[in-house]
Amino acid sequence: MLPFPSPSKPPISKQKLLTKRQENHLYLTSQISIYRRDAALLSFLTLVPFLSQPAPATAFSIGISGPKDWLKEQKKKASKFLLAPIDASREILRSAYLLLRIEEFQRLLRSAARDCIPQERNSFVAFQANTGVEVCTFRLIVKNASSLLDKEDPAKLEAEAMLNDLIRSFTSLNGLANETDIQVTSNRKKVADALTNTISSLNKFELGVKDCL
Repeated sequence: MLPFPSPSKPPISKQKLLTKRQENHLYLTSQISIYRRDAALLSFLTLVPFLSQPAPATAFSIGISGPKDWLKEQKKKASKFLLAPIDASREILRSAYLLLRIEEFQRLLRSAARDCIPQERNSFVAFQANTGVEVCTFRLIVKNASSLLDKEDPAKLEAEAMLNDLIRSFTSLNGLANETDIQVTSNRKKVADALTNTISSLNKFELGVKDCL
């Protein structure tokens, strides 16, 4: 009798590609989970200046700085959590750069933009924005970081300018991704260049936030 033929296996190169895509999917899923956790934490951090103010009398104790200085110190201690969404967005964009051929590129871009592109917000987030709730995570970060600065403080104004530049970069990248067939090599290069510019804007924005702390 002839032996039964063994089931065919996919070529090794295809197995590696499938494994790589599975790893990318697991990594990106974890990044989105981190984003959701960081967004919730950021919402809490915006309340810190109001929840953690010391009693007024401590400002007059000998050798103890005033409430504003104390709060600034608390902000610096919490800066790792405040800046976490920026770092997570940067990692998502870098992952998207490597996955330009994969369909979920646009989903990754929406995740990295953190509800700062109005036309890409889901219905619930859009409803919140229409009722006056600030939903753009990057704008919340600037608001939190600069809450102890004067309205015309140069560091605050610079951070706000970098924020606007960052949102423009995300909006431009999103429009390009929506209107361009990234399967075409020349178009893919345009999207990759725009993606690189957005990461650069994100890095500058992070420095601007740090200057406010």
